[in-house]
Amino acid sequence: ALLPLVRAYEETGSEEDAKDEEEGGPLKVAVVGRPNAGKSTLINKLLGDERMLTGPEPGITRDTIAVDLEWNGHPLKLYDTAGMRRRSRVSQKLEKLSVADALRAIRYAQVVVVMMDADNPLEKQDLQIIDLIAREGRAPVLVINKWDTVTHKQEAITNIREAVGRLLPQIRGVPIITTSGVSGHGLDKLMRAIFEIYETWNQRVSTGALNRWFEGVLERHPPPAVKGRRVRLRYITQGKSRPPTFMVFSQKAHQLPESYTRYLVNSLREDFELWGTPIRVYLRKGENPYVRS
Repeated sequence: ALLPLVRAYEETGSEEDAKDEEEGGPLKVAVVGRPNAGKSTLINKLLGDERMLTGPEPGITRDTIAVDLEWNGHPLKLYDTAGMRRRSRVSQKLEKLSVADALRAIRYAQVVVVMMDADNPLEKQDLQIIDLIAREGRAPVLVINKWDTVTHKQEAITNIREAVGRLLPQIRGVPIITTSGVSGHGLDKLMRAIFEIYETWNQRVSTGALNRWFEGVLERHPPPAVKGRRVRLRYITQGKSRPPTFMVFSQKAHQLPESYTRYLVNSLREDFELWGTPIRVYLRKGENPYVRS
């Protein structure tokens, strides 16, 4: 893996066993990305104060710094993190600790803003950071910063949207916001996107609505036959939100191909408008757990 320390980080546990977020507290938003993407400059613009040290040299931010912000009456806690470089370029012990700190911020945030430079967005390191966010089950927002330096803006954003759709199907429909940390362009759109993706990430679907939807999905595209016998899916329920997580029950759940699970995920996303958030579908062996024999 190119991301430094990811393997060691993942061995300590994942979002599934992390401490649950406190209800009613400020919305936790981590701002992450490669060095010199403009994270600290953008946070300063949001705060209206030069709170974070900035400069043209990459790597100025070494530690994750938490700051409080209120936006239209909503409290947030923003985490400014150190830039995450490719593993081959992370050599100093201090920088390794800084990256580990940024990875922890991703793990315990609710929304993660991924900052990218408009001159070279969606490089391999960006994609690996975004993939980590999706695997951790956080709510992502993609930010193309330094947009004021782009000449052919319409062509650029069209290309970026196409690339995101092709390279990041696991978060299809993710918000993509163009900003300038210097001028403040796009900050209102960014804040709206943060709260909208947070709501989607928290969304719950009633069991009745889910199973009515499930019947239609199975009728349109039944599960494939395995060794001449069709896998029968009996029931679906939403186990949790943050991110939306669903359990499908079947006596032969282990035989269902991954392609059919992807079909279920895509259908859930489209029919319940779960755009941009990771969606998890787990297969469980058994009958309808809510029916007593």
